[in-house]
Amino acid sequence: MNLRQITIKDQLELKKVYFDSIQSLNEEIYSKEQKRAWSSQAWDNPNFEKSITQGKGWLLSDKGIILAFATRYPKNRIALFYCKGKSQRKGFGSKLLHKLEDEAKKEGLDSLLTEASLISYELFIKNEWKIIRKEKVTINNIVFERYKMIKIIKIN
Repeated sequence: MNLRQITIKDQLELKKVYFDSIQSLNEEIYSKEQKRAWSSQAWDNPNFEKSITQGKGWLLSDKGIILAFATRYPKNRIALFYCKGKSQRKGFGSKLLHKLEDEAKKEGLDSLLTEASLISYELFIKNEWKIIRKEKVTINNIVFERYKMIKIIKIN
């Protein structure tokens, strides 16, 4: 397994991981319409591109194939956090999360924020993140529920 920093050259492959991750979600949690609206954000939402080109991120790959990635943008927010469907529940998310947290600590940040999906919030909780509130967001006229979360990373 190879952990390395994301480069702009990775952008297309990261969009593929993002799309695969969302499309593999259980339809008891996210409907086909929700998955379609959400996965379109890789192409429709300029913040997706900014998170990759202006943010700081890491990816995990195996034999040159990207399996998972995560970015911080702005620097105190985990903006993108995705893993291919067949690679989920194998510890890749925890590995990436720890890397992002360690980098933020080295940069002197006090805390990190994120908006976690109904799927990923459990991973954040397992890693000592706290829920600030449950919120609703609309993407392409489709409503989603998610969790606004925080983790205090500075140890006084």
